[in-house]
Amino acid sequence: MFFGGQMQRREFIKAIVGSAVVWPLAAKAQQPAMPLIGFLSATSQNTAVEQQSKFHAGLSEAGFVQGKNVAIEYHWADGQYDRLPAMAAVLVRRPVSLIVAQGPPAALAAKAATTTIPIVFVVGFDPIAGGLVESLNRPGGNATGMTLLTGPLGQKRIEQVRELVPKAATVAMLANPVSPDAVPEIRDVQIAAQANSLQLRMYNASTRAELDDAFSAIAAQRPDALLVGSDPFYVVRRDDFVAFAARYKIPAIYPFREFADAGGLVSYGTNIANAYRQAGIYAGQILKGAKPSELPVVRPTKIELIINLRTAKSLGIDIPPTLHVRSDDVIE
Repeated sequence: MFFGGQMQRREFIKAIVGSAVVWPLAAKAQQPAMPLIGFLSATSQNTAVEQQSKFHAGLSEAGFVQGKNVAIEYHWADGQYDRLPAMAAVLVRRPVSLIVAQGPPAALAAKAATTTIPIVFVVGFDPIAGGLVESLNRPGGNATGMTLLTGPLGQKRIEQVRELVPKAATVAMLANPVSPDAVPEIRDVQIAAQANSLQLRMYNASTRAELDDAFSAIAAQRPDALLVGSDPFYVVRRDDFVAFAARYKIPAIYPFREFADAGGLVSYGTNIANAYRQAGIYAGQILKGAKPSELPVVRPTKIELIINLRTAKSLGIDIPPTLHVRSDDVIE
């Protein structure tokens, strides 16, 4: 009887220990999986630090913190747009809960890869003309986000050339021919240059080698000013643009303040970092159940004029008082 009692007691203890192991595992298995955001970028990680920070801030406002209740998987194209379709396909196969697309090429790659996974984009071109949404107020599909409206600002940048270099006769413009932003931006600049009696010389570059060739051609022609297109690849290479303009003493106007922060003379455009805060908010709302089709595309309410006075001094340019007073920030 004693032996039998011992056996029963041992079996009972084993059952208790076993249940203690199984129950937590079972409870863990019942916990919902952490949502996964796929961050698909046309740029590079080291040039998008502030954008990432603002994106995380927006997510936090919506109640999501990376590693706590949401995971993020980053894919960087480093300005090589032909890599984006394969990267988008990887995210779709994961599958991710939603895709954040940084830059027009990334947004188009994501849109081509899925019609069901939600997409939050940040682009410079018209998202309706680009086929991302049906309308700005009611996107209608699986994508929504922010547009930086870079194209229409080309006219203002031409006018700023007139203020900075009143005697300018020739202006060079560097654009990426494979960028969705390029065509409308070039068109607006051409119209503005003609209206201001300026000769416009176009240069194309979509790779590092082509950029070096374009720099050599521009240096040989010595234009009175340079306009830089609003392309993600150019943001990645902004230090190259600033160094080139400084070396050849060419006044240059850029599309985003990241260029002015890097030493560029003047930038005029939307604050990119703020757009990524909104992207984070939208991503959080979608993770909570909001439909991209019902979230209106956000348009900028403020365009920033940034002037780098140190660069102006090195170029021997006196910033006109009319331009100075309109500036949103001055780098001294």
